[in-house]
Amino acid sequence: MAGNKIVCHCKQVDYITIRKAMIDGARTIEEIKEKTGAGTGCGGCIPAIEEILASVCGCKGTSLQSVIDAVKKGADTVEKVGQITGAGTECGRCKALIQNVIDLGK
Repeated sequence: MAGNKIVCHCKQVDYITIRKAMIDGARTIEEIKEKTGAGTGCGGCIPAIEEILASVCGCKGTSLQSVIDAVKKGADTVEKVGQITGAGTECGRCKALIQNVIDLGK
């Protein structure tokens, strides 16, 4: 998702706010709702939130599950995750989220 567009119009929650919640450990719709309020109005944004939750690196199209799998297989640094998945090797905006996955193991 390019730029910082509003994802949840009912609560005026933008993409970056959702990504920051993910960096803070949110991995489910319920956790995003709790941390940001997104998805607690009409619910029309839930599919967009699910799409954001599923992705770590937009540049390389790397899924959250791919990063989790790499960590479970022993990738214990952002660089090692990048070598395996490609995530974090282009613009680097996803490095904080990758580090959070390493730290939490999820």
